[in-house]
Amino acid sequence: MKICIFGAASAHIDKLYIDEAEALSEKLAARGHSLVFGAGATGVMGAAARGFKRGGGFIHGVIPKFFIEDGIELIYDDCEKMTYTETMSERKKIMEDDADAFIIAPGGIGTFEEFFEVLTLKQLGRHDKAMALFNINGYYDDLEKFMHTVTERKFITFKCSEMYSVFDNADGIINYLENYVPRGTDWRKLKIGD
Repeated sequence: MKICIFGAASAHIDKLYIDEAEALSEKLAARGHSLVFGAGATGVMGAAARGFKRGGGFIHGVIPKFFIEDGIELIYDDCEKMTYTETMSERKKIMEDDADAFIIAPGGIGTFEEFFEVLTLKQLGRHDKAMALFNINGYYDDLEKFMHTVTERKFITFKCSEMYSVFDNADGIINYLENYVPRGTDWRKLKIGD
């Protein structure tokens, strides 16, 4: 299975997040899965790549050319496949199309955007892939509260929280991904209370 991992590129985050992402990635690779990711060498992105490399997994990095030209991010250059794009939108589309499943690890604005894009695409019926939030150290607790608040206030009127699952450990994520069965649900029509 090709797994897209979204996560922080920051090298300044607590080592706990890096260690957990690296351990999960190594386990996934050892089980025969491959990685598609944003090609960063630091933070959670770098941890995912190192874990997959150590576990013997195939790695596909996708990076906009201007990241390299402008020195925006250190690139993980030990990928089996590297795709260079012109735009961030093109980068996301390639990762989304290449992936069979998504793991959203702790990250910042870019990770939030990636999560909400694949969530929106699932709600619109553009994919029915597994989506797992890796809630290391309670990182996504407040996001989950916010999602429930938005639903309670009827800004989201469908069963949004059923489109993804939240895990605080690697084994839970692996079990979910490997046993995921697409539901074929038309999320646009399924309202709360149905």
